[in-house]
Amino acid sequence: MYVVILIKGKQFELKEGIVLNIPRFFKNIGESIILDNILFSVKNNKLEFGFPFLKNIKVHAKILEHIKSDKVVIFKKKRRKGYKKKQGHRQVYTKILIENIKKYGS
Repeated sequence: MYVVILIKGKQFELKEGIVLNIPRFFKNIGESIILDNILFSVKNNKLEFGFPFLKNIKVHAKILEHIKSDKVVIFKKKRRKGYKKKQGHRQVYTKILIENIKKYGS
């Protein structure tokens, strides 16, 4: 069984036991979280769609760590004008482990 879930405006395909990086969650390391914005699920080649979300499926995950990505450098320059501008940032992610996907009711 796998599901497609919406987390902070981004869609992720989840299966049990995978580890993935999602946008920053402000929870402590080791805490469990429940994700319930399920767009659709697939089990035994049977699709189930939500309008907009499925109500009877929840994903249980555990926060492993908070990490930063590689630095992204933004460099702007206008030739022959003496204009140069260098900026950058590191995106913050939370690494989670998908413990299980539970379906409640029918």
